[in-house]
Amino acid sequence: MSEALNKKENTDAQNALKEKIVDAIKLVYDPEIPVDVYELGLIYEINIFPINNIHVLMTLTSPACPSAEEIPGEIEMRIKELEEVNDVNVEVTFEPPYVAEMMSEAAQLELGFL
Repeated sequence: MSEALNKKENTDAQNALKEKIVDAIKLVYDPEIPVDVYELGLIYEINIFPINNIHVLMTLTSPACPSAEEIPGEIEMRIKELEEVNDVNVEVTFEPPYVAEMMSEAAQLELGFL
């Protein structure tokens, strides 16, 4: 019984940490677009590994994005500010390529796509 309880506590703690990570990521904006990178759909995965090591798989709106160096670095910095986080690795991929349909409905409304 206590093993099941420990798993539930770990899952709850991971879910709470993941929410904090998402909130931190939502503070990062593409300088050319007035929507945060999470709502833009640039974040493909957020993985929490043992001892709260975080791996974020993301893309950019274009391989030629002028903020290609800044955005991943700012995401890493924002997540590292969280007290519970040990280490952060932000990986950029272009597979699958970014398309506007990856944006949240709120982002699409903000940018006039809906």
